[in-house]
Amino acid sequence: MIKNSFISVISQEEKEENKGSVEFQVLSFTSRIRRLTSHLELHKRDFLSQRGLRI
Repeated sequence: MIKNSFISVISQEEKEENKGSVEFQVLSFTSRIRRLTSHLELHKRDFLSQRGLRI
């Protein structure tokens, strides 16, 4: 619970300011992984998205 609120605070503060920072990169990859994971739970045979999660 605390981790999610911390991530949302970082995303609001640094959305446009510093896209090269380590925190922003971790947040970006984490949100991408979460989106792909939730998509793959609904669409189990979507092999192209599975490949996107591996790359």
